[in-house]
Amino acid sequence: MLLSLLQQVNIEDKIKNAPDDNYQIGILIGSYLPLFILVVLAYLLYMYNKKRNKDL
Repeated sequence: MLLSLLQQVNIEDKIKNAPDDNYQIGILIGSYLPLFILVVLAYLLYMYNKKRNKDL
């Protein structure tokens, strides 16, 4: 929890000091992409295990 608060401050500082809009978009994509990948991976593992347990 504390780590996420520290990371949020750094992202806000980077956006404020961004040289242009493309840099801001890159920061946002880079900060949310790992979270999105983890959610998709968790969903795929859940569906795989649910299907595997159903077949047994």
